[in-house]
Amino acid sequence: MYFSYFFFITLSYVIGAIPFGLLLSRGRGVNIREQGSKNIGATNVSRLLGKKLGFLTFLLDCAKGYCPMFFAGLLFSKSPDHHLLVALCGAAAVIGHMFPIYLGFKGGKGVATGLGVFLYVAPHTVLLSIAVFIVTVVTTGFVSLGSLLASAVILPCLYFFAEPNWKFFLASFIVAMIWIKHHENIGRLLKGKEKSFR
Repeated sequence: MYFSYFFFITLSYVIGAIPFGLLLSRGRGVNIREQGSKNIGATNVSRLLGKKLGFLTFLLDCAKGYCPMFFAGLLFSKSPDHHLLVALCGAAAVIGHMFPIYLGFKGGKGVATGLGVFLYVAPHTVLLSIAVFIVTVVTTGFVSLGSLLASAVILPCLYFFAEPNWKFFLASFIVAMIWIKHHENIGRLLKGKEKSFR
């Protein structure tokens, strides 16, 4: 049983580590790790290769967070450690995106993959999170600020809806990791030097 758990957690990391943005951009003859913000996420893909390819990257990165949790929950629904396994699979997928073994552990910032996790954990909270993201980006032009605020709003939503502790702890970990990975963006925002999406 525990070997199966370890296998699924490891598989979640491996799936999360797939750099879809990099693969899609290389298919167009562009290495996004050397251009733009040099990030492998959807925002940089959108800037360099257009919104359609950026949106496809976003969907695939989002699926990396959702699918491991979905299949772990489906296959181990009767396990006494069901929630723990699902949470660890979600966390592993996000860590995989942020620190992919294929790219020397230098990956993305985990926003889309984290969203996939949140879609599984509490889909009703994601609607408000997306609304916060859209309003922030439209009014300020800063995708990074929208991502930070959109991730942060998940926690009070989970508390308000009295979700189980395992969901709150998982979300807290992911939100903390997203903010840590955005430390350079936070610094630029505070200095007024962050690049606007406009």
